[in-house]
Amino acid sequence: MHKTPAIVILGAASLPTARRIQRRYPQAPVYALQGRVEADIAYADFGATLRALYQSGTPIVALCAAGIVIRSLAPVLADKEQEPPVLAVAEDASAVVPLLGGLAGVNHIAREIAAIFGIEAAITTSGELRFGTCLLNPPDGYALADVEEGKRFVADLLGGEGVRVEGAAPWLAAARLPLREDAGRRIRVSCARGASADELLIHPRALVVAVEAGEAELAAKVRAALAAHGLAEAALAGLLAPMDAMSDAALGSAARELGVPLRFAERAAGETPADWLRRLLPLEERLAGDGLCIGRAAQPVEMARLGRARGRLSVVGLGPGAAELMVPAVRRALDEAEDILGYETYVNMAGPLRAEQVRHCSDNREELQRARHAFELAASGRRAVVVSSGDPGVFAMAAAVLEALEQSIDPLWHAVELEILPGVSAALATAALSGAPLGHDFCLISLSDNLKPWTVIEQRLEHAGAADLVMAFYNPISRARPWQLGRALEIVRGHRDPQTRVVLGRDVGRPAQALRSLTLGELTAEMVDMRTLVIVGSSTTRSFPRADGGDWVYTPRWYPPAGLAPRGESCEKARGDEAAPHHPSGESAT
Repeated sequence: MHKTPAIVILGAASLPTARRIQRRYPQAPVYALQGRVEADIAYADFGATLRALYQSGTPIVALCAAGIVIRSLAPVLADKEQEPPVLAVAEDASAVVPLLGGLAGVNHIAREIAAIFGIEAAITTSGELRFGTCLLNPPDGYALADVEEGKRFVADLLGGEGVRVEGAAPWLAAARLPLREDAGRRIRVSCARGASADELLIHPRALVVAVEAGEAELAAKVRAALAAHGLAEAALAGLLAPMDAMSDAALGSAARELGVPLRFAERAAGETPADWLRRLLPLEERLAGDGLCIGRAAQPVEMARLGRARGRLSVVGLGPGAAELMVPAVRRALDEAEDILGYETYVNMAGPLRAEQVRHCSDNREELQRARHAFELAASGRRAVVVSSGDPGVFAMAAAVLEALEQSIDPLWHAVELEILPGVSAALATAALSGAPLGHDFCLISLSDNLKPWTVIEQRLEHAGAADLVMAFYNPISRARPWQLGRALEIVRGHRDPQTRVVLGRDVGRPAQALRSLTLGELTAEMVDMRTLVIVGSSTTRSFPRADGGDWVYTPRWYPPAGLAPRGESCEKARGDEAAPHHPSGESAT
């Protein structure tokens, strides 16, 4: 399975079964109906959730009646060749029923899940039941030339036609095919393009193209070279390039366009692409092209064993802690990672992780060392992820990673594919929970003086207070800094009325989440700890009762054009006759 499945349940009775399936697929989150059962991700609408997962290509393991799944997905069913695997599993694990995704390996997943519970999967695919293998879904390393022709071919075999096999196809040896030497139909395993009548053509991914450097139309050039030699693009296992071209963007672009891996290897001075391939791979044939060489191996080539990949370092923000508040791009990076680096609390938050993923936990103050370690791993060709809570660019690891890179003269570090993926910061999560206190201009200030002088913090507090900015305080207090929040509040009170609205968010997005709304006059340092995010409103921040007994806190997007509005004055009166027009985006014109 190439993509992490989603395990979807409706009630608490399904959770034990879901957790057993999750142990087989450790990265698979369990989706549970909000308010009915606690799991990894909460959802409000079963049908909408299933359709969204299906349309994103996510395999679905639904612990419920098959009929519910079918009715939920019916409006979005379309291309059979593109659909992900979809299975229904009885909540007591007494049945596993593959429903959709026969060409995506649904029967294979069904057998894996059935094996967990010691039962037989309810396979209903005629060809697979008869022949013991799915001819339309060859194993890794092979690709079917034409699915539609394949369907007709399998139908002929089911109708009684015999078949012969030409070419190396080890997995077919165990199949129960109607083999006859004089059969009119044949299964041909070949890198050549173009199937003849009465033939099922399967391509082994046995072609490797060695290139010297990237160029604008490299993918088209590779396709033309393959076509010129009568070779199928589906037989291409990957591209090989010199180590010194690792950061060449055109190479990566060509590999993505062709949908194949890109690997790098050392090339001796004066060595031609053909000589290079001969040294690295046992090949049956080498075919020259325009600035490239096509090598054909006797068996599918495992590109993971050839040279090395361009390393990738992803610096990600996990959000405040809740799985549903983690952005999808971050989850994908974590799923693809080989190494996870970070403060142990955050590494644990990054789960579920697979057993083979290496965890590198370090102290929260070892940021630069952690960044350097991440580059060392990525420069060796590995996929590393550095995790931060919230957003990696907000008082977190993105700056440390870039600092380590700027200080390095190692060309392999600079050749690493570096990406920084955003997350929901603590300030944004707390603000959303309380309403919209950051609705107008605001600033984020860390009260930690570990990396900057306290005098600088005081100066910024003075200026932010004078500018009437909403302020969000990170790292507000600790055992080593028990007095600094009190001093910060003294400075803020020099610029704010005691009735200024304040929001305290502790462990927002985590099980112990707590939110409190109060005034600046009521706030004391004893109400806050290191796990609390403090938002101090501006002169226009206001609150009003919410239906559940709490308060909504927000800062209007308008601002009085002539001085501050008296507290309690209505929005319309404060805005006067010159209320700012609104753009369609929701941002005010000012």
